[in-house]
Amino acid sequence: MAVQILRDRSRAAVQKIVLGATREQGGTRSHTITVGGDAALPFYHFEGEVANRPVIAMEVQDIVPQWPDILQEPFNDVISEPGRWAQKCVAAYGADLIYLKLDGADPEGANHSVDQCVTTVKEVLQAVGVPLIIAGCGDVEKDHDVLEAVAEAASGENLLLGNAEQDNYKSLTAACMVHKHNIIARSPLDINICKQLNILINEMNLGLDHILIDPSIGGLGYGIEYAFSIMERIRLGALQGDKMLSMPVICTVGYEAWRAKEAVAPVSESPGWGKEVERGILWEAVTATALLQAGAHILLMRHPQAVAKVRENIDQLMVSNAY
Repeated sequence: MAVQILRDRSRAAVQKIVLGATREQGGTRSHTITVGGDAALPFYHFEGEVANRPVIAMEVQDIVPQWPDILQEPFNDVISEPGRWAQKCVAAYGADLIYLKLDGADPEGANHSVDQCVTTVKEVLQAVGVPLIIAGCGDVEKDHDVLEAVAEAASGENLLLGNAEQDNYKSLTAACMVHKHNIIARSPLDINICKQLNILINEMNLGLDHILIDPSIGGLGYGIEYAFSIMERIRLGALQGDKMLSMPVICTVGYEAWRAKEAVAPVSESPGWGKEVERGILWEAVTATALLQAGAHILLMRHPQAVAKVRENIDQLMVSNAY
């Protein structure tokens, strides 16, 4: 007896957002990348169109980061040169985008000047042709100055700039409007704050097709279940027609995964956990694959081997089901 497969059809879809701009479009990128457009739950090809595959952005920093040796090793030959680091991520490891973290701007750290930060962004733009994601150091006052200057210096490149939060979204939103960039709206794993922040940004007349959601995810074993539930609610809201939850989602996978003690603890301390090099890579990869199932569109990742594993998983998930 034949079994009828019941299919739900959504009345709406996730916004499509284009990152990067080619020379014909006023930028210098070799190509653009489109994220979003899903008209179904993640990878439910049988219920609606999954228009664009999720993409992976590899992280580059403007200072030598305090990462575990396992994580630094693939980049030891380029880690002090952001441009060459970005090149290696694209040429050797196949990064779809570059996520440039300007941690050197931190007043409590290297305290790079605004001009130094702008120079670093220009260096990376010249080094690679993929679209860029630029994030500040987390200091509100410094990020205000740095990101405004970066937005102006890279006007027309259609960057993705972050992070805009509920208390400091206005200046970055204005910069994105004036210089034609996209914005990351970051909220603390709260669906109501997430929606309210999107409303506030949109009320400043930045279009919904220029906003991406960062829901502040957790890593494997550190709140990922709650992150999954929030992301799932965001996707369901989008498919049910809530325009203020209809934006693609970006997830800070590498940062969250590699700060877990299980990812970095030496095998001498926890021999039952296995070798840390394998453990850390798997911790990042499993975090990423779980979030793909929750509806992530952009994964910010660090280790090349984790990137390769997740890319293979995306390839498999993008094959449409026979039924």
